Amino acid sequence: MKIYTIETQVTLDITMEEAWEFFSDPGNLSTITPASMGFEITHHDGKEMYAGMIITYRVRPFGWIPVKWVTEITHVDGPHFFVDEQRFGPFRLWHHKHFFRETEHGLLCRDLVHYALPFGLPGRLLHPFLIRPRLERIFNFRKKVLLEMFGGS
Repeated sequence: MKIYTIETQVTLDITMEEAWEFFSDPGNLSTITPASMGFEITHHDGKEMYAGMIITYRVRPFGWIPVKWVTEITHVDGPHFFVDEQRFGPFRLWHHKHFFRETEHGLLCRDLVHYALPFGLPGRLLHPFLIRPRLERIFNFRKKVLLEMFGGS
């Protein structure tokens, strides 16, 4: 199984507490996800984020086919980081770490995702032309919206 990595970061003009309040609320995911993803939360218990929390979504990761996506919040050290992992969904593996750190320039928000694709060789062949560019567009959209909302660099 080939594991790929995508890492992004943005520095925002908000406090650690403001960042945690925003990012730890699954309801805010639709704000920072492109409309073309057809993103919809179908279940989340509405509580403060905790390890073991299950969140279910319906998304269109590649634009045309709706897919059920189930993630579990596996690690939480608020307000410094949390990890979500796919339990069921479009990837063979999805492990997404979210880090928050105060710097002299603002709050550094860093995402580190490790993922693997289904479908063996066909999945690997599609990766550079379809999947990787799509993920990069999603994270670039996220960065753009966050900068518009909170300011930063």
